[in-house]
Amino acid sequence: MSGNSKRRIETDVMKLLMSDHEVELVEDSMQEFHVKFYGPKDTPYEGGVWRLHVELPDNYPYKSPSIGFVNKIFHPNIDIASGSICLDVINSTWSPLYDLLNIVEWMLPGLLKEPNGSDPLNNEAANLQLKDKKVYEEKVREYIDKYATKERYESQFGTPEDDEDDGDYAEMKDEDGDDDIDEPVSDLEDISDDNADPSEELSDISDIELSDED
Repeated sequence: MSGNSKRRIETDVMKLLMSDHEVELVEDSMQEFHVKFYGPKDTPYEGGVWRLHVELPDNYPYKSPSIGFVNKIFHPNIDIASGSICLDVINSTWSPLYDLLNIVEWMLPGLLKEPNGSDPLNNEAANLQLKDKKVYEEKVREYIDKYATKERYESQFGTPEDDEDDGDYAEMKDEDGDDDIDEPVSDLEDISDDNADPSEELSDISDIELSDED
């Protein structure tokens, strides 16, 4: 990994961690993490809560991140089984000038608002979205009720408070005073203005050198 890529990863991940979004690093890695994502307002996805799995390649930001939905979602450009988002859709939108906040606050809300019918990963969703909007929206709501309510999210993935409790529990000792109580295995984030201009998110981008000098 080049020095520039490493600095961008650290900068962008720290910016995301310091935002209002709930972020959970996987094994303390800056290149793999989960984000709690809320469906954008005034769309069929409003009220849904999803867990995003994000992986950053070694040559980030020159190559786009890999993004997937952990719990199921009904959408033309998202594989119904794996939760993967169509790479063509991501790559056609991605720019090295964007950061991780752009993904969760602009790119993904935009994709849920306006699916790309030319690159479907879910043909049923694509056909319904084009031919029968009412049934399409009913199907979206059906999937939210089944897989993406707030209650189901917390039941499946827990809450930040649960993580803190787990940490306290891991430090407890048994009655003999030995540290042999197993640490529990932790279970496998609000969107800003949906109409936000991505250029506003990039006001500091001039300070970032994108050329690979290392």
